[in-house]
Amino acid sequence: MPRPTTPLLAVDLIIELSDRQGRPIVLIERRNPPHGWALPGGFVDMGETLERAAVREAREETGLQIMLKALLGCYSNPQRDSRGHTVSAVYVAQASGEPRAGDDAGKVMTADPLRPPERLAFDHALILSDYRRYRETGILAPLRI
Repeated sequence: MPRPTTPLLAVDLIIELSDRQGRPIVLIERRNPPHGWALPGGFVDMGETLERAAVREAREETGLQIMLKALLGCYSNPQRDSRGHTVSAVYVAQASGEPRAGDDAGKVMTADPLRPPERLAFDHALILSDYRRYRETGILAPLRI
């Protein structure tokens, strides 16, 4: 039986800096297209769990050791990534320390999740909207059918 053709699988992270007042989040400026500010993340490697991919991507792109807190949701709109259909599992994590840009992150910044930069890549504005609701109410991302 031939292997099915499926979307690519990725992870994205909302990293809260627990050692700072207001728990700001970490964003990266993408070095590669599509450009803009984004949540840290990337593709899952063969043989890797989603959780291990999330920890690896956080370390590669921000230099931070994270602790995963929750799976906020899965984002699967076929148009969410201009490079092709990509499904992303988005985790909420916490870390402490000073983030530094690495891998394909050109720059790194901390941001108040209520006031992220305007130029967000992919569907990360939607994800941050879901995160703000989660942070206020504890309710995970809604199912979008």
